Amino acid sequence: MIQKTSLPIEPISVRIPEACRLTGIGRSKLYELIAEGRIEVVKVGAMTLVPYASLKDLIDQARRSENRH
Repeated sequence: MIQKTSLPIEPISVRIPEACRLTGIGRSKLYELIAEGRIEVVKVGAMTLVPYASLKDLIDQARRSENRH
């Protein structure tokens, strides 16, 4: 019998409202960052998906920038 462990699963992508919730960034600011190319998006039909890794990269970059000052 295979035993299952309940490890947290990291999503591949999230929709815009979830990206806002996860980062604490408002919707307008999120779209601004997308327009600047700082956050990647993927369109699947009418859905706009934000790769989870892109959100993590944004936060990591902000942390590195903060640590330099």
